[in-house]
Amino acid sequence: MSGLAMDARLATRSQLSLATVARSPVRLSQRVGRAWRGASATPGLQPSKAQSLSWRESRQASLPLAASPTRHTRRGRWAVGAAKGEGAEGAGAEGAGAAGGESSTALTPMEVERRPDNWVSPAVLQEMGEEERTPIQKWLNPSQDELPDDVPMSIWDHLEELRERVLVSVGAVGGAILLCFFYSKDLVVFLEAPVYAQGVRFLQLSPGEYFFTTLKVAGYCGLLLGGPVILYEIIAFVIPGLTASERRFLAPIVFGSSILFYSGIAFSYTVLTPAALNFFISYAEGVVESLWSIDQYFEFVLLLMFSTGLSFQVPVIQLLLGQLGLVTADQMLGIWRYVVVGGVTAAAVLTPSTDPLTQCLLAGPLIGLYMGGAYLVKLLEGSKNPA
Repeated sequence: MSGLAMDARLATRSQLSLATVARSPVRLSQRVGRAWRGASATPGLQPSKAQSLSWRESRQASLPLAASPTRHTRRGRWAVGAAKGEGAEGAGAEGAGAAGGESSTALTPMEVERRPDNWVSPAVLQEMGEEERTPIQKWLNPSQDELPDDVPMSIWDHLEELRERVLVSVGAVGGAILLCFFYSKDLVVFLEAPVYAQGVRFLQLSPGEYFFTTLKVAGYCGLLLGGPVILYEIIAFVIPGLTASERRFLAPIVFGSSILFYSGIAFSYTVLTPAALNFFISYAEGVVESLWSIDQYFEFVLLLMFSTGLSFQVPVIQLLLGQLGLVTADQMLGIWRYVVVGGVTAAAVLTPSTDPLTQCLLAGPLIGLYMGGAYLVKLLEGSKNPA
């Protein structure tokens, strides 16, 4: 009898285990379904109606502020951050009621939002003093009085505006490329001028090499001509989310950035490219005849010109960091040894050649521009604090 009873108990346990395993997926799916419906359902909607919502509608229902952020992401992000703060406060109140005072070391919602790794809601920022805010918090959370054109827009309106501006930019660059292609021969002759007097001969080493070279030249020149349109569209998209003080610095920064970029291209064409090419020609003089591939020559020249123009943007970056209060002029000047090493390394990376002359010719202006930008930031700091 004991053996039969034991067999019966084992059979009963196995049946219960199988029933539990069979029911557990159903329970898991029910829990997931309830959690999803609870996250996506809006007040006043029944779960069955929430289930009939489309994916986009359920996402908009679960994130009510995501459909109406502020003008641009830099400002709209903190509206969602405020919603998270409010949710954290509600969750904190519920957790306190459920715990019943079990834990006294838990952080309050205010303490959680004051941590540097969390977004700070506008309500918390109003309670924080001006000296308690970090420069990043001051930049990311301006007051509404400083945003004259900050209007609510949905994320789809943002994407629609961005699409229109991208299409305008692509159309402008495409038109400039077509225009440059019609004058591609004149552009090729102009770019061959730095080595024209040295007797260098250019060869077409494969069928269609010159044709594809003219396309490359037209593309670079078209991008150069269409750059102002791209810059304007970027500014027009971003400017509604800028404060009044930021707009005052926008025009000088854009103007200075454009001047530095075109100055870098001119410096590369008149100084850097002839010096580098003359070094190669004189080094091979009397040993080999200079017969260069036209495609490789233009790849070298165009990359060198554009990399030089981009590297001349160092003072603009310094000015932005200084105005945001992230880096001071003394900090910039204090790392001049690292700047020298970094300038030489950047010149070695940016120049398409490996000769030391080209690297030194590019590293010198880079270091000089950095030091000039640091002193410019120091001058602006002195104008802010005359005492």
